[in-house]
Amino acid sequence: MHWLGSHGATVAIPVGHSPDYDVLADFGDRILRVQVKTSSCWTGRRWTVSLATRGGNQSWSGLVKRLDASRCDSLFVHVGDGRRWYIPVHALDGTSGLTLGGPKYAEFEVERGDPLPARNPAEATLSS
Repeated sequence: MHWLGSHGATVAIPVGHSPDYDVLADFGDRILRVQVKTSSCWTGRRWTVSLATRGGNQSWSGLVKRLDASRCDSLFVHVGDGRRWYIPVHALDGTSGLTLGGPKYAEFEVERGDPLPARNPAEATLSS
């Protein structure tokens, strides 16, 4: 949201659940629906980013929800080391995942942000 605002957008968050975008970016002459993704999955050479939602709880129906280019306009990705990309959905090749950090999406890389907080897997477990 900060990056969009620093580039002239008034940013709004949808009230309630929005399955297709996370924020709205109003640039005055157009309003863009922006899906936001983060990733800390570093393969040693590139960042792997999941674009599909595969549930996340025990009641998951088994349906995979892929990124739908007709239901959002842009993708904003922030990865572990702070690198960020703002990609128009028409430039994406896939709907379930992508790899960033190489030449393919280099033209869409924007200013670096803060690194994502490190996750300690031991702290991610639930205890009662």
